[in-house]
Amino acid sequence: MKIRRVVTGRNSAGKSVVISDGPSPQEMVLQHTPGFVSSPQWKIEGTPELGGVDLQDPMNATGTMIMPAGGSSFWVITFPPDSVFMSSQWNPAVAGPELTEASPGIAERMESDSPGMHQTPTVDYVTVVKGRLILELDDGKTVELNAGDTVVQQGARHAWRNPTDEPATISVVLLGAMI
Repeated sequence: MKIRRVVTGRNSAGKSVVISDGPSPQEMVLQHTPGFVSSPQWKIEGTPELGGVDLQDPMNATGTMIMPAGGSSFWVITFPPDSVFMSSQWNPAVAGPELTEASPGIAERMESDSPGMHQTPTVDYVTVVKGRLILELDDGKTVELNAGDTVVQQGARHAWRNPTDEPATISVVLLGAMI
């Protein structure tokens, strides 16, 4: 699933130009968790500087998508149905390292005793792009979300669940926050 990413900037004359047009170099279609796609789009560690045509693509380097306070990252994630994780063919020993590589900064925060639950030092702006997901919070509360719904996640412990038969996709901007 190659997500098209168009990056713009300004040339030396101050005119708008396309700097790049194509998928993020960090996009991963997971082999051991069918239907899971991680597509980190962009990240900025601090206050952004408006870029010219010589702007370096931050996605050419690996590393966490959790930025420090004042930084931000942009990610598109497709979650497979929960049934993929329950399948006898899904092997966490094989899928785990791939999930860790696909979710830099998030995977380290996943709770082994409560699969999928995690908490980040970020404020997240989430939009469900396609499908239906369940947002699960640590008090057992769940919220059903459909395409077009948004969430403002303020450092809350949570998990994403997909009880349907189809993958579901979110677009999320994570803003590094003070704890």
